[in-house]
Amino acid sequence: MAKLKKTDAELVAEYMQQLEHPLKAEIEALREIIKGADPAICERIKWNAPSYYAGEDFLTFNHRMTDRVHLIFHHAKIAEISSPLLEGDYKDRRMVYFENMEAVRNGEIELVQVIRELLEIFPD
Repeated sequence: MAKLKKTDAELVAEYMQQLEHPLKAEIEALREIIKGADPAICERIKWNAPSYYAGEDFLTFNHRMTDRVHLIFHHAKIAEISSPLLEGDYKDRRMVYFENMEAVRNGEIELVQVIRELLEIFPD
């Protein structure tokens, strides 16, 4: 009998179940915020972390840091968006960091705005 391929949702659930990170609650909260920003957003594991796309890849967690949550916006159009959350002056990416749940809650509205603005300027 052929083994059924796991869905992206199953793979992400397994990943999160196995994830050992001191800011796991913050990561879970951010996952919900990101997925809730637009119904077109899909989640999968890419580069060994939860990653998000809506036609094109645009955002991935980086779990190497343990003192803060690190998000990488890795779409060239992110350079066209101005936000106090976005850090770095790279040609095609920006970083976002959250130190704790208070920072997640304080940055939620701005993060959603950045995601929505980015999705609006994706090429058709």
